[in-house]
Amino acid sequence: MDNMHTRSTLLSPVTIHQWKLRNRIVMAPLTRGFADDQRGTVTDEMVAYYDQRARDGVGLIITEGINPNLAGKGTYGIPGLYTDEQTTSWKRVTDAVHRHGGTIIAQLWHVGRLSHSDLIGTAPLAPSSLAAEGRVHKLHKPYQIPQAMSSQDIADTIQHFQRAARNAVLAGFDGIELHAAHGYLIDQFINEKTNHRTDEYGGDTAGRLRFLRDIILAVKKEIPVDRISVRFSEKKDDDASYAWVDKAGMIDAYLKLFRETGITILHPSTDHYAKAWAGEQSFHERIRSQWEGIIIGVGNLDVQTAEHAIGKGSIDLAAFGRPFISNPDLVQKLNAGEPLVEYDAAKHLPVLV
Repeated sequence: MDNMHTRSTLLSPVTIHQWKLRNRIVMAPLTRGFADDQRGTVTDEMVAYYDQRARDGVGLIITEGINPNLAGKGTYGIPGLYTDEQTTSWKRVTDAVHRHGGTIIAQLWHVGRLSHSDLIGTAPLAPSSLAAEGRVHKLHKPYQIPQAMSSQDIADTIQHFQRAARNAVLAGFDGIELHAAHGYLIDQFINEKTNHRTDEYGGDTAGRLRFLRDIILAVKKEIPVDRISVRFSEKKDDDASYAWVDKAGMIDAYLKLFRETGITILHPSTDHYAKAWAGEQSFHERIRSQWEGIIIGVGNLDVQTAEHAIGKGSIDLAAFGRPFISNPDLVQKLNAGEPLVEYDAAKHLPVLV
């Protein structure tokens, strides 16, 4: 990450709907695995982690992925928002962030087929019975063949997302983000390579997007739609073959869905912000060319790139991930023009996105 002294744009206050943010810096969602593994509750370590970064002055915090049900768990130490105990435990985090004048939203994350019966007690669920390549994070076992979700499984999971959104409000969160990226459950429904269904949740692009549509319609019954962000991606960072076949068509379909459901905050995720996409434009620039709503930029941004992107209007907020792990005082360092500590996976622990 560039250590130059930032100009005023990145550090200037901004109002996004009902959120009055202290600056345009977003703490990106990175899974740390620090929750109580048996109960899925927040630990003292997690409270301290969020408290420290809120005290630093970050504009918006997006939490690590939070499971809406047990089936959504993909590794050890993942927090949930599906029990009263979990909901109450998150209040400690939101209270700490608000005490420092910060804003925090809960990212709801279901891994689908990227789980294991050793973690959840049953076969993982997915749109189709197609096993993923690779091994389960921390468990180090090959992914299993998942169980294709029945109509009832789909209806139940949508209700679980709705319940998690309701619990997020009870826990004091300022909003939610739906994780529909990187090959997890919602993305598994959207991608034609993982969804071979022939019912209303498969087939053409509209059918494959129906699961996300129905989740949006459900969660906005619990929380104002202008407090809902959607994170999506055109591929998995570790699997180039997972990329969309029709990139331009998928962008059109996504934006049509977001307009129809009232979504105004997008978090397009890519491994590198400035990388060319669809010929001459980056992923974010392609979306901006058709989208007037809020865009959270992410993808190994540095200060200079973030300033430039915000200045020309490609993005509205800039998300930083790993640098926030190695620099809990990142905002203060940017204010002072001080050098940042480089993220080191061996020292700071690897993360999932």
